[in-house]
Amino acid sequence: MSEYFPRVLTLLRREKGVSQRLAASQLGISQALLSHYEKGAREPGLAFVSRACDYYGVSADFLLGRSMLRDGAGPGAEDLHDASADKDNRLRGGVSAVLHKKLLINSISLLFELLGQLRRKELIEAAAGHLGGAVYTLFRHLYDRCGEHAELLFSTPPECASLLAGADRALLEARLSALLRDLPRGVTLPVFSRDQLARDYPLLYQSLFMLLQQVTNRLSSLAY
Repeated sequence: MSEYFPRVLTLLRREKGVSQRLAASQLGISQALLSHYEKGAREPGLAFVSRACDYYGVSADFLLGRSMLRDGAGPGAEDLHDASADKDNRLRGGVSAVLHKKLLINSISLLFELLGQLRRKELIEAAAGHLGGAVYTLFRHLYDRCGEHAELLFSTPPECASLLAGADRALLEARLSALLRDLPRGVTLPVFSRDQLARDYPLLYQSLFMLLQQVTNRLSSLAY
C-alpha cells in the first residue's frame, strides 16, 4: 500500500468534516480499524479502498498517492493548455507580471527546442525536473502563506521543503551536465552562436537575451 494512503485518507475525512467514528460507521468498519488505517498500522483490502473512493468521491490513484488529480486522470501533452499560444496575456499583477511571464515562456520554449534537437529523453527530463523544482519552491512559498489544505497538494513538510527542493535541483543540474558531457559518439550537437540563435529564433531569442541579462546583472552584483 502507498505510504501516502494513511495521510490522504485522514485528510479527506477531515476535509469532509466528519468524525472518525461517523466515517467508520458509514464505511462499514469499526472506528478502531479506521484508526489503524489512518495511522498506517494496518493495510486495507481492495473492498475498503473501493468504498473509501466512493465515500470521498476520489479515484483510487488519488487515494493511493499515485495522482495529484482527484479523478486520477493523467493528461497527456496534447491535453495540456499551452500558455505560449495565448493571445490574451492580460494578467492580474499588471505589466510586470505579463513581461516576466513572456520572458520565461519564450526562453523555456527555446531551451526545449534546442534540447529536443538532441533527441535524448534523459536530458529533457533532467532539464524539466530542474525547472519544475524551481516552480515548486516558489509556489510552495505562496501556498504555505495564502493557500488552504496545503497537505492535499504537498506531502513534504514545509520546514524542509525548500531545502529538499534545492538539493533535488542541484542533483538534476549535475545530472544534466554529466549527460551532456558523456553524450554517446554519433550524437550530433546543434552548433549555435548568438547570431545564429537571433537569426533562427528571432522572437524567442529576444526574450532569452533579456532574461540572461537580468540574471547576469544579479550575479554580477553578488560577485562584486
